[in-house]
Amino acid sequence: MRNSVSVPIITPMLLSLAPLRKHRDYRLLYTGQLISAFGSMITYVAVPYQVFAITHSSFMVGMLGAAQLIPLLLFALWGGAYADAMDRRRLLIVSELFLTLGSAALAINGLFSHPSVVLIFIVSALMSGCNGFHRPALDALTPRLVDREDLTAVSALLSLRYSLSAIVGPALGGICIGALCFPLTYMLDVVSFFVSLVSLAMIRSMPSEKVSRPGIQTIIEGLRYAKSRPELMGTYAVDIVAMTFAMPIALFPDMAESWGGASAAGYLYSAMSFGSLATAVFSGWTSKVRRHGAAVIIAAAAWALAVVALGFTASLVGALACLALAGAADSVSTVFRATIWNETIPNELRGRLSGVEMISYLSGPLLGNARAGWVATVSTNQISIISGGVICFIGVLGCIPLLPGFWKYHAERGEPKIVSVSV
Repeated sequence: MRNSVSVPIITPMLLSLAPLRKHRDYRLLYTGQLISAFGSMITYVAVPYQVFAITHSSFMVGMLGAAQLIPLLLFALWGGAYADAMDRRRLLIVSELFLTLGSAALAINGLFSHPSVVLIFIVSALMSGCNGFHRPALDALTPRLVDREDLTAVSALLSLRYSLSAIVGPALGGICIGALCFPLTYMLDVVSFFVSLVSLAMIRSMPSEKVSRPGIQTIIEGLRYAKSRPELMGTYAVDIVAMTFAMPIALFPDMAESWGGASAAGYLYSAMSFGSLATAVFSGWTSKVRRHGAAVIIAAAAWALAVVALGFTASLVGALACLALAGAADSVSTVFRATIWNETIPNELRGRLSGVEMISYLSGPLLGNARAGWVATVSTNQISIISGGVICFIGVLGCIPLLPGFWKYHAERGEPKIVSVSV
C-alpha cells in the first residue's frame, strides 16, 4: 500500500527522458553534444590554469574573458542570422570543424618549452567567435527536433547535459593537467569534437525557414522582436546582472594553490555542476510552475547569496558546498529561462534570438571574470567574491520594480507570434 502511494509523489519530480525516447535525431544531437561538452569543459579548465601557471596572475586569467567577449559581440548576432538562413546542421558541422582546429592549436602550443600566452589568447578569442555561429545554430535546431510539449523536458535535459559535462570535464581536466600535461589534455577535446561531428553527420538535413538573406536588416528584425517581449528582455537583464557581479571562476586557479593545486582547481570548476545535476535530476516539478519570470529572479537571488557565503569560507570543502548551492540556483534559473525562450520565440527567428541570448548568457560570465580578477588584484579574493555577491543580490531584487512585466510573467501555451517589424 505504501508503494502505491509513494510512486505518484516521487515520479513527477524526476527528469523526463521522453524527448530522447521519442526522437531519433534529437537523441543523436544530444549524445554527440554531451560527449563534445566533456572535452570542451576539459579545455575550459586547462586554458585559464595554463595562463595562471605561466603568468601567476589572476588579472591575466580574468582578461581571458575580455579577449573572448569581443569576438562574441562581433559574431553572435551574425551567427544567429546565418542560423535562420541556412541549414542549421551544416552550420554546426562547419563551426565544430573550426573549433576542432582551435583545440589542436592549443595542443601544439603546449608542446613548446615556453608556450605562448599571446597565442592562447588569440586562439581563445577565435574559438569564441566560432561559438558565435555554433551556439545559435544548436539552439535553433534543437526545438525543431522535438514536440512542443517536450520543451520543458528538453530544457531540463540541457541542464543535465551541462551538469554532467561540467562535473566530469573539469575534474578530469585537473587530473589530466597533472598526469598527462597540457598538450594531451587539449587533445581529449579534439577527440570529443570528432565524435560530435559523426553524430551531426547522421542527423537529417535541416533546411532553413524562408527568410531574407543574412544582413543588418534581418539582425535588426530579431532585435526588435526581442525588445517587444518583456519576458525575453527580463531573462537577458537578470542573467547579465547575476553573472557580471557574482562570477568567481577567474579566482579558482589562485584559490586552488592553497588547497592542492591542479586537482583542487578541477574540483572547484566542477562544484557548481553538482548542484546543477541535483536540480536537473529532480526537475519534474518545474513543469508545474507558471510564474517563470519570478522563478528566474528568485533563483538568481539565491545564486548571489551562495556566492556571498563562498567569500566567508576558508576550506576547500566549504567552498565546494557553497559552489554546489550556487550551481543549483543557477540551474533553476537556466531551466526557466530556456523554457521562456523556447515557448515565446517563433521558429523563423530562433537563430537570431539565440544570438542575442548568447550575448546575454556568455557576456555576463566573461565580464564577471574580468571584474573578479581585477578586484582581487587590487584587494583580495575574499573582497572580490563578497562584494560581487552583495551587488548581485541588490541588482537582482532591483529587477522586480524595474521589470514588473517579467516578474508577473506566466507561461504561455499558445504558439508564439511574429510582431510586425518595420526596418
